[in-house]
Amino acid sequence: MVRSVKVRMALRADAERNRERLVAAAQSVFAERGVDVPLEEIAERAGVGIATLYRRFATRETLLAAAFEDRMAEYATAAAAALRMPDAWCAFGWYIERICSIQAKDRGARDVLTMTFPQAKRLQALRECAYRDFNTLVRRAQQQGQLRTDFVAEDFILLLMANAGVVRGMRDVAPNAWKRLVALVLDGCRAEGARPLPAPPRPAQVYRAMRRLSS
Repeated sequence: MVRSVKVRMALRADAERNRERLVAAAQSVFAERGVDVPLEEIAERAGVGIATLYRRFATRETLLAAAFEDRMAEYATAAAAALRMPDAWCAFGWYIERICSIQAKDRGARDVLTMTFPQAKRLQALRECAYRDFNTLVRRAQQQGQLRTDFVAEDFILLLMANAGVVRGMRDVAPNAWKRLVALVLDGCRAEGARPLPAPPRPAQVYRAMRRLSS
């Protein structure tokens, strides 16, 4: 009996070590090459077989969720930090630049920030927390008369999708080009001199687009 308990404990410890190696490998490989990399490369980087990977993570989505939980926590923490800043416009600009810089530094985060993972409860909870705080920040900046009144949360997703495209297309020739995009966007977000915009996509349309990216 004692021997069997020790064997089970050893197996659980081994399984946990494999999981930790896989998450660390996934974080590295996704950051280097993006989220579409073959999972066999992650297993190889972790020093385990592909069957072990699938025992720990049945789908790519579950592996992505585990690998990017820290990034999503950073996303939520940044939103909370922005809310503590007294000048809402400065906070808004700081937050936009902070999240776009995360996309620029990490090829995986570049795409994951515009995806949604309904089965990953922790990841979704962090995203929703960041979303609520960002909406509060938007309202505050609008109330202070600094952010254009027709800016909506869906515009932020459009910006992240655009930034992901710039980062992807320019990374080998002009890796800082995303900063110019962000500066142009922020200038267009100012209330001063704002002109009417076309209607934004509906929240349901944005969600469907994010789901399509996830799959």
